[in-house]
Amino acid sequence: MASNVSINNQVLIRTAEIKDAERIAILANQLGYSVTNQQAKERIHKIQNNDNHVLYIATLDNEYVIGWVHAYICDSIVIQTPALLLGLVVDQDHRHQGVGRLLMEEIENWAAKSGAEGVLLRSNIKRNEAHLFYEKIGYTNIKQSLTFYKSL
Repeated sequence: MASNVSINNQVLIRTAEIKDAERIAILANQLGYSVTNQQAKERIHKIQNNDNHVLYIATLDNEYVIGWVHAYICDSIVIQTPALLLGLVVDQDHRHQGVGRLLMEEIENWAAKSGAEGVLLRSNIKRNEAHLFYEKIGYTNIKQSLTFYKSL
């Protein structure tokens, strides 16, 4: 569970709840991912019931959600146990204010407490601003790869 951390008494980080689904979906859409409110509710419910996952949100004092981050502890044969970052988004009107850094610090703390050896993330090759952000907070680009998907 996230501690109630704030930046200048304005931003609070806490574990996401079903009531946050609409804003989580809106923010996902800001990054180009089509997520409906209903899908967000269903996915949050699954995440809440899986100890290997965590979903934190950043809110303003009035509970308005301005960012979220989702990670998963992933057992692997080929690398030491990482926490895999599955998503990070800060509202376009609240970027460059330390919110993303605070969300990532919360993930790193959770990952360490959960026994992960590090945090692994993938970022679309087009997201240059995101790449600069991750490098600024201490992440290193370790490889470039293609991503494949097959609908079932």
